Amino acid sequence: MTKPMDKADIGVTGLATMGRNLARNFAHHGYTVAVHNRTVSRTKEFMAEHGGEGAFLPADSIEEFVASLKRPRKAIIMVMAGSATDAVIEQLAAHMEPGDMIVDGGNAHFADTRRREAALRERGIHFVGTGISGGEEGALRGPSIMPGGSPEAYLELGPMLEDIAAKVDGTPCCVHVGPDGAGHFVKMVHNGIEYADMQLIAEAYDLLRQGLGATPAELAEIFREWNRGDLESYLIEITAEVLGHTDPATGSPFVDIVLDRAEQKGTGRWTVQSALDLGVPVTGIAEAVFARALSAHPEKRKAAATLAGPRGGRAAGGDTLVEDVRKALYASKIIAYAQGFDQIAAASREYGWDVNLGSLATIWRGGCIIRARFLDRIRAAYDADPSLPTLLVDPAFAEALADAQDAWRRVVSTAVTIGVPTPGFSSALAYYDALRRDRLPAALIQGMRDYFGAHTYRRVDREGAFHTDWSGDRAERPA
Repeated sequence: MTKPMDKADIGVTGLATMGRNLARNFAHHGYTVAVHNRTVSRTKEFMAEHGGEGAFLPADSIEEFVASLKRPRKAIIMVMAGSATDAVIEQLAAHMEPGDMIVDGGNAHFADTRRREAALRERGIHFVGTGISGGEEGALRGPSIMPGGSPEAYLELGPMLEDIAAKVDGTPCCVHVGPDGAGHFVKMVHNGIEYADMQLIAEAYDLLRQGLGATPAELAEIFREWNRGDLESYLIEITAEVLGHTDPATGSPFVDIVLDRAEQKGTGRWTVQSALDLGVPVTGIAEAVFARALSAHPEKRKAAATLAGPRGGRAAGGDTLVEDVRKALYASKIIAYAQGFDQIAAASREYGWDVNLGSLATIWRGGCIIRARFLDRIRAAYDADPSLPTLLVDPAFAEALADAQDAWRRVVSTAVTIGVPTPGFSSALAYYDALRRDRLPAALIQGMRDYFGAHTYRRVDREGAFHTDWSGDRAERPA
């Protein structure tokens, strides 16, 4: 128990599930934690339920909350992203002094984080936008933590964050990502990769169920087997659990009583919007976002149910198809992760963040939703060559893609033949094929752009931009 005059090592304001579990995690590691919520009753409820788990200092007001923190003060905000975050930041800052730290642990848009960091820096206050992945269990037992902000702030905060983070082989799943909005940007792309990964797993399930007529229970065993090999990951593990679960109310497979409408909170959409701004193709993430959007329009799907298609078709070769889908899933996951890392690298260049890509693979190995065995391969790839133009040319990944490509092509062909939509598998394969091409049909597109809009083009045999007089003598002139 704490004494009345004790000061807290760190504070958490916002005691919904993530906030309360993060506060408990700090307390379990021996820190004295100030806790606050806008609704005082929630703070009292927290103390009643968890007050005996460690040293907590409850506060009824922001002023009392800030006053209870040791200097330099460290306050973590765990509230709804948007205007609510701005309001809490201003309330905290009004009672803080230069050198104090405000940590935003929510899923804020990185542009908001950059704005907030710049504004608070003018007041001498450190603002640390921090990605926290792992859900409520991760927050309590050890998440993957992606803090941005200044190096000075990390010197103070880092040891505490590393203490409560997940550990893999003794290494904390926490690293200083980079300045201002880098932490929230990386968490955003993490979530985008998560969207793609889940979509690919769903497509594998759908193709095997529709193509083979397999039951959810049978598919659960297939996913359990896959989780013992290269596909070993948290998402594959829980897929097996979900598919193996029986609804107690109806006795039906659980997956069959869940409405087929996938919801989203916005981070996947932000990832795609940012990728468009940066000019980075994240086709796998985009297809995953659009697939969720399509699932949210049951009226259109109902109206389209009468459209012609090869419904009821079955795929040939049960065991062969299972192995082909496994390989296609692994190859497509490589593409999704490679695209996500490309986007982070592009943002790092654009905003001057100097993000260490290998370190991200290290901290994503534990605590977070996309933790997977093959992140060790990604880390090794960037350790061997930090300037890799794309993960796909790393020898280990290039070999894996070469080994999978025949199966991958059969899977996409089978899906098209029997009418099962696989936008994730298909777009990943299209990206792979486009990237390895010596020449793309973009030359024709550029020619058309010059024809209708005099947008000019470049030649393969000499420098400079050119325009052809398409409506006149068709002579070429330097632009």
